[in-house]
Amino acid sequence: MKHHTRANFGSKLGIILATAGSAVGLGNIWRFPYMAGEHGGAAFIMVYFACVLLLGIPCLVSEFIIGRRGAANSYGAYSKLANGTAWKYIGLVGVITGFLIMGYYAVVSGWCLQYIFGSATGQLTGDKEAVSQYFTDFSTGTWQPIVWTVIILCATHFIIVRGVEKGIERASKLLMPTLFVLLLIIVVASCMLPGAGEGISFMLKPDFSKLDSNALLGALGQSFYSLSIGMGCIVTYASYYSRDTHLMKSAVQISLVDSMIAILAGLMIFPAAFSVGVHPDSGPSLIFITLPNVFQQAFGSVAAVGYVVSILFYTLLSVAALTSLMSLHEVATAFLHEQWKMSRQRASAIVTVIACVLGAFCSLSMGAVDALSLFGQSLFSLFDFLTGQILLPLGGLLTCLFLGWYVPKQIVREEFTNYGTLRGTLFGIYLFLIRFVCPLSILVIFLHQLGVF
Repeated sequence: MKHHTRANFGSKLGIILATAGSAVGLGNIWRFPYMAGEHGGAAFIMVYFACVLLLGIPCLVSEFIIGRRGAANSYGAYSKLANGTAWKYIGLVGVITGFLIMGYYAVVSGWCLQYIFGSATGQLTGDKEAVSQYFTDFSTGTWQPIVWTVIILCATHFIIVRGVEKGIERASKLLMPTLFVLLLIIVVASCMLPGAGEGISFMLKPDFSKLDSNALLGALGQSFYSLSIGMGCIVTYASYYSRDTHLMKSAVQISLVDSMIAILAGLMIFPAAFSVGVHPDSGPSLIFITLPNVFQQAFGSVAAVGYVVSILFYTLLSVAALTSLMSLHEVATAFLHEQWKMSRQRASAIVTVIACVLGAFCSLSMGAVDALSLFGQSLFSLFDFLTGQILLPLGGLLTCLFLGWYVPKQIVREEFTNYGTLRGTLFGIYLFLIRFVCPLSILVIFLHQLGVF
């Protein structure tokens, strides 16, 4: 199959960093550490790694195969393999999911930029109630959150419009090492605090008594969502992979990078929190309310250190958000560029404008405009629920069924073994996992999130 006319990543390092950047996001910073701490520390981490091995990596490889074989955007890639059947609409679900996620994710990304500014100007001071009020006033404001949302979307647009190798790959080679260095700096600073050992122990000491059904399902869900499976990003990025890219090896490397950053995030958060006697919350309240106060108290003896750590932390979050926004933007841009025969410049401009509008509506629905709600939820919450609880697991489930049962086994084997140039020793295990283990696991997560059990 010829691929010479399609843009490709220029190096193996570019492939790993760009795809890992798609997976690494704000969820790695707050969700994984909190879940590990609540569900047995190292015991949860072991279960999580098992889930990545049995669910995450096979699903990653599946989307790699579809993307590289189809050599097109998410919808185009599925369409080529679906041969005109309704299976092609799985790719369209991915495009829609990515667009909706970008709408509200850009808002949260904009909050991170505001907090860099707030840290630099000394606005994040006072007790937890004062910081909480600061967050409430800002997030429910009319124009300021929208400005930051537009700024980070424009930064994303600047990268995407430059193309795959000169835009996405070059930016990933800069942003991912920057993210890693920032994370290591804060981890070292946190672990040197008095009483930090208690926080490290809280996360890394195995407590198997806390492993219940919710912990197991949480580990399954985290392995699925943290790797950006089901939103078109992986399929789109894989369409730029060269023929000699080792798909299984790349999936393992990307999963390791993603998991390593999640664990380091825990070693950044828990030592600092425990050093000042604070039990971390989960979700937005952790990174926008609890942690500013934690950093202020933990490094308060040396004001300049707390000031710098706070700025570095929100810069870290902004970088993580930007790498994820890049992949979400590329999903929609590639779709318009290829399916609607637009120039890349025009397609990316349209995506940016629509994302800015969706982001503005999601931001205003947080409190500034009460009318922006449906089914009793703000647009922000509705988009979050619709994508996270329904579209992502549905897309992942259908992808496993599609590749495991519909796509000819010979095609799957050809891609898995790079047309016979690799041994493919694990192919039988991989096929069993995507035919049986992955669909059943995803279905269990799906039903659990919908409250069936």
